Amino acid sequence: MLILTHNTLRNPAILKVRQLPRKFFGRVAVWPRGQMGFSGFLRLIIEFQAIRYTLSLLPLILIGMNWNALALPMAQAPILMIAMIWWVEMRFLRVPQSRRHRLIEGAEAERGLDLLRVQARAALTKIAAARDMKQGSLHLVVEQSELWRLPPLTYVTVQSDDGPEVVKLSAQEREMIEQTLFQPPLTEKKLQRINQATGVFLRDITFDARGVSAHARLAAALA
Repeated sequence: MLILTHNTLRNPAILKVRQLPRKFFGRVAVWPRGQMGFSGFLRLIIEFQAIRYTLSLLPLILIGMNWNALALPMAQAPILMIAMIWWVEMRFLRVPQSRRHRLIEGAEAERGLDLLRVQARAALTKIAAARDMKQGSLHLVVEQSELWRLPPLTYVTVQSDDGPEVVKLSAQEREMIEQTLFQPPLTEKKLQRINQATGVFLRDITFDARGVSAHARLAAALA
């Protein structure tokens, strides 16, 4: 899970909002600030279509390099290249629509989404209480990559109708989200399965600041 806010990105300009919810996958390149590790870096760059297309065509490139007689015929067969890219993108990296219902039972998916809403609103309650918000709405937007046969990649933002804007979160607020959002039995992997089964990859949970209880405000004041 990557919490996207001004202090966690090398390119915070991508947080500019025109309408809610702000989407990121397929629209902008996300470059997190700090150490991601090699595996995290690879997972991030595989979201670039050009890189995936190159990897899809790698077998043809290797064959052409090792068997020169086949290089020209393959270069003149764009349909073969398109077919390989299509198979990797639509059959290998994504779940065909005919198989989506097998990923998870409908009732279990609904329970998972209910839990996501509960935990997201709990996080937003803490944030709104800590900011002493009396009115306005916050959105906790959880967006996942559509790629299936890879570890889940999840972008989490707090967005506000006031602006609209992506909220600039403090370290304490980011910690609230990390400690609250994905708690067992809901994990990023399970949400990935639910999203793949339903074909929905962006979840927007809205919270009205007027719903912050007196108990939550007191707890925030004493923290």
